[in-house]
Amino acid sequence: MKGLSFSLSSLRAAFASGVRAEDVAREALARADACNDPAVWISRFEDEEVLSRARALDELPSEARARMVLFGVPFAVKDNIDVAGLPTTAACPAFAYQPKESAFVVKRLMEAGAIPLGKTNLDQFATGLVGTRSPLGSPRSVFNHDYISGGSSSGSAVAVAAGIVSFALGTDTAGSGRVPAAFNNIVGLKPSRGLLSTRGVVPACRSLDCVSIFALTVADAGTVFDAAARFDGQDVYARARMPETPRSLGEGFTFAVPRASDLQFFGDDEAARLFEEASERLEELGGRARWIDFSLFAEAAALLYDGPFVAERTAALGNFIEAHEAETDPTVRGIVLGGRKREAVETFEALYKLEALKRRALTLFTDIDFLVVPTTPTIYRVDEIAAEPLKLNSRLGIYTNFMNLLDMAGIAIPAGIRASGKVAGLPFGVTLCAPAFSEGKLCELAAAFETAQALVPGGPMPPSAPDEDFIELAVVGAHMSGLPLNHELTSRGAMFVERTKTAPRYRFYALAGGPPFRPGLVRVAEGGSSIELEVWRVPRSAFGSFMAGVPQPLCIGTLDLVSGRSVKGFLCEESGLDGAEEITSFGGWRAFMASKAEKVPG
Repeated sequence: MKGLSFSLSSLRAAFASGVRAEDVAREALARADACNDPAVWISRFEDEEVLSRARALDELPSEARARMVLFGVPFAVKDNIDVAGLPTTAACPAFAYQPKESAFVVKRLMEAGAIPLGKTNLDQFATGLVGTRSPLGSPRSVFNHDYISGGSSSGSAVAVAAGIVSFALGTDTAGSGRVPAAFNNIVGLKPSRGLLSTRGVVPACRSLDCVSIFALTVADAGTVFDAAARFDGQDVYARARMPETPRSLGEGFTFAVPRASDLQFFGDDEAARLFEEASERLEELGGRARWIDFSLFAEAAALLYDGPFVAERTAALGNFIEAHEAETDPTVRGIVLGGRKREAVETFEALYKLEALKRRALTLFTDIDFLVVPTTPTIYRVDEIAAEPLKLNSRLGIYTNFMNLLDMAGIAIPAGIRASGKVAGLPFGVTLCAPAFSEGKLCELAAAFETAQALVPGGPMPPSAPDEDFIELAVVGAHMSGLPLNHELTSRGAMFVERTKTAPRYRFYALAGGPPFRPGLVRVAEGGSSIELEVWRVPRSAFGSFMAGVPQPLCIGTLDLVSGRSVKGFLCEESGLDGAEEITSFGGWRAFMASKAEKVPG
């Protein structure tokens, strides 16, 4: 159980092999206890209550268990969503109340067999995109605790990325279900407004709020969404799910990308590079890129905090905050009470402007299928946010704030790991979005992108994670997936772990004597670069026979990855570089081989 992934497919396989819901619950509780981030949880159920729910599921007839699409699946809930038996605090202890029943969406998930572990931390009253505005601590990125986890649904994202739960509920008014996904290398699904009931959710901007879903994979997020998306007649903002026109990516698609002059990364060159690569990957999947003027989306985004819509937060929470100023976060307090300065005429003027922007957006989407944007332009350290809380928070929302105002759905997905600079080793994500009721189409494209990206979701695997029966091996050449020697791994039962890069301290060569070409990776003291590679888990029992087939001047040594961890991998002895062609500038073996293929006549 210790090495079990909590993805839904892994859990289904485990249950089919005889693992019990109680076993998974015990493992989830152990992981929660062992988590090295004490700010993730605000409250948790007692262990025995969690285990009792799991045992009750195990005792159900097999037919009943089979009907539960989330049988035995552990999950977490952002603490502005009611869960019976635990207080709802919205990260403000003075606001706490004991709900009489769970929120509608939580009930639906529990009926599907999911087991809640507890309530997670958030930016107070779901006001912020940083995850640092809580008196109960600041959850950190699972990749580097110096960096923010993103907000407001900070604890929910970290609980998923750290492998404690399979999925978690957040909320998303301005990006709170997407930004934390990007900062923790997981999926964040923000459905169309009203498809997931907000009854039992503490409102931020009631007309714009959405319940969001964090998961390890696109398929998992889609499964949770399908289980939760039931029309709630008691939610005045609820909308029924609309049927979607079936389509196949094989038919091709057109996607919009903000033109270069509209893209902002605030000096994060790695984010800019990874976004360009994501656009190229969409083209490889059959997409046709169309560069667009992003100004209409920027104008809509500005309405949320720079316009009168902030007064909706005041309507929801202003009276409480004025009566409890000492118990509220000063940044949150300033934002919420700032709505007192807005006037009714200004509000109607903004509504008229928003309707015009919606019409322009719908016209744009008559010619395109999806819009792709960076989920965030960059990422910040906790101390940077403390120094400039409003300015930097505002930057994080430039690609998210428009979406609910324009009545769109979106899914944030991992799109790579930064390879260099001060943010090396930190994840980057993109968001695919389209007009409301497009969840199915978005998930289809996102799943294809996910497969092509081939990143292992969640945080970096700790050194002890591979169990004693496996050895992690980095490969840089023809042993990579889809290349001629990959069978030497798969035939030995090796399993793919991740596609990533070395730390920027290597040079790369095509050794003399080809074709067929052979790669040579050499560690250098200075002047190195990051080189693309894949990590595979090789059964220890088969590693010796694999090693026996490694020819000189190649050898197996220790490689440093861009994430900061080290694994075994292919290196080249310096004696093998005589006559070799340096190919470091290509960044990896696939790009080098593609350049050779282009030169072949015919």
